[in-house]
Amino acid sequence: MIRVEELAKNYGDVEALTSVDMEVDDGEIVGVLGANGAGKSTLVQILTGQIDREDGEVEVLGLDPQEKPVELRDKLGILPEREDPPSFLTGKEYLDFVSEVRDEGIDREFWSEKFNLEGKMDKLTYTLSKGERQKLMIVQALFHEPELVFIDEPLVNLDPVIQERAKKLFKERREAGGTVFLCTHVVSLAEEICDRVFFLKDGEITEVIEDPENLTEKFLEQE
Repeated sequence: MIRVEELAKNYGDVEALTSVDMEVDDGEIVGVLGANGAGKSTLVQILTGQIDREDGEVEVLGLDPQEKPVELRDKLGILPEREDPPSFLTGKEYLDFVSEVRDEGIDREFWSEKFNLEGKMDKLTYTLSKGERQKLMIVQALFHEPELVFIDEPLVNLDPVIQERAKKLFKERREAGGTVFLCTHVVSLAEEICDRVFFLKDGEITEVIEDPENLTEKFLEQE
């Protein structure tokens, strides 16, 4: 699914990523765990073809994200960190737009019930709460059942009930043979749903945990 060798990314004099190596297989939930500023979002943006790398080799679903970003993103589900749906659209209009772009039908009734969005879909998204906007972003990443989905801090602003439903959906993607690439600084989330965890610190992979147990203690050791 993903192959990364000696990946590097700089922002001016700042080294965001330094010689990152990783491989991700199909049918697993892989976590990248690190503190704020560790380079998690930069890694996701490179893997999904949103920004270019400085050095190294990257292959996602058999494609180089830097050379074929549009073709690659057609195959992915992406839940960016801190991104909202367009404020000038209603929730219904936004999901219909994404459905049309992806040429995939969407069962809005199913997703409305799943995330308690009944009565909210006809409202402009800027009038919705942060949690409701986050629900829409999760839906747009998952509804077309991508074989590979990137999720960056997915549970922000969600109440506990919806958090549990979201985690169940991520696990169902894995059970269906899909792969989930999770970036988070929430240790308990990675511990609960991930099959493997990469520790990212100061732009480098410092450890790979093949059986994520007692992650809190291990994470504190890394820090």
